[in-house]
Amino acid sequence: MIKFLDLEKINNRFRDEIDGRIAKILDKGWYLQGEENETFCKNFAEFCGTKYCLGVANGLDALNLIIKGYGFGEGDEIIVPANTYIASILAISQNGCTPVLVEPDINTYNINPDLIEEKITDRTKAIMVVHLYGQAVQMEKIWALAKKYNLKIIEDSAQAHGGATHVDILPSQSCNDKSGVFTSATHVDILPNRDYNDKSGVFTSRKVGNLGDASAFSFYPGKNLGCMGDGGAITTNDEELYKRVKAIANYGSDRKYHHIYKGTNSRLDEIQAAVLDVKLKYLDKDNERRREIAKYYRENIKNPKIILPQAYDENAHVWHVFVVRTENRDEFQKYLSDNGIQTIIHYPTPPHKQGAYSEWNNLSFPISEEIHRTIISIPISPVMSDEEVKKVVEVVNEY
Repeated sequence: MIKFLDLEKINNRFRDEIDGRIAKILDKGWYLQGEENETFCKNFAEFCGTKYCLGVANGLDALNLIIKGYGFGEGDEIIVPANTYIASILAISQNGCTPVLVEPDINTYNINPDLIEEKITDRTKAIMVVHLYGQAVQMEKIWALAKKYNLKIIEDSAQAHGGATHVDILPSQSCNDKSGVFTSATHVDILPNRDYNDKSGVFTSRKVGNLGDASAFSFYPGKNLGCMGDGGAITTNDEELYKRVKAIANYGSDRKYHHIYKGTNSRLDEIQAAVLDVKLKYLDKDNERRREIAKYYRENIKNPKIILPQAYDENAHVWHVFVVRTENRDEFQKYLSDNGIQTIIHYPTPPHKQGAYSEWNNLSFPISEEIHRTIISIPISPVMSDEEVKKVVEVVNEY
């Protein structure tokens, strides 16, 4: 059986380094808010290109804390893609805000920027973008909308560690203005405090986690950067937000036994921080291997019954999962299993059809529903052999 994701094989590559770091933690006897957490957060902020990173307990907490940190609550609306994992929407509703669903682009599966403006009201406070399946949302129009309507941009980056997006710029144009207004070849306003000093005519590679006002990451074991339990992080360039979420996550405390917020308890423990810091060094290399596999799939799967995913930037997609679409999904999944290929469906039911949101069950989002009805994820991981990749292609083409 070709596993969908061989976590044992993935993590065994780093076994000696991880064992060494954990041994140091055991020797110190310090398990929370220590040196490992500080080191990883510093390194992950540098990796994303942000000033700040806060380690938290999981990705849902990260989203919750960002929304709490901005003070959004009852009566406030946050725009979110209709096609997403339910955690994106749970974080909004758990803070008393109203999720406003927007259909995705059928080609990228991400939120369709052209459909956002019609959903903006005087109650809208933020746009939550979800970089689904490892592909960063095309941000140019969203940056412009956020500036036009004075909205925050919250990134759900749980599936896109190391992913990036790009902006095309005019040759020889000065791009080092940090005022918050940057007119590109497509007349896009960008966020402040970003260093755009490339004058080559094409500006590439702003990593996810650094494309909005704040970003939430999950380090669930199956992620491109996964720990060995639960874990999450917030990245931001907003110093005030960073201070608030750091306090809120620590029982609302800015210093011991001094509580300025009605907070919660959400921390990334030292062992998970150490595991993540070891694996972070190899993330770019692992993502490159994912791109190689995705490229081979996209060039060699020729079955007309299978709709392949599209990438608007081959060098920026990190392929957390490789999702294809087919009309007879259950039949296709059984066929693959019978031929030794494990698959997963990400995700079988859209959020607006879940029992948790029964008030939405009569709503219609036909593009999201079509995606959830037909998608299936085939194996992709940095430890797949070339022979396994070829075998998947052969089996899919014979279906």
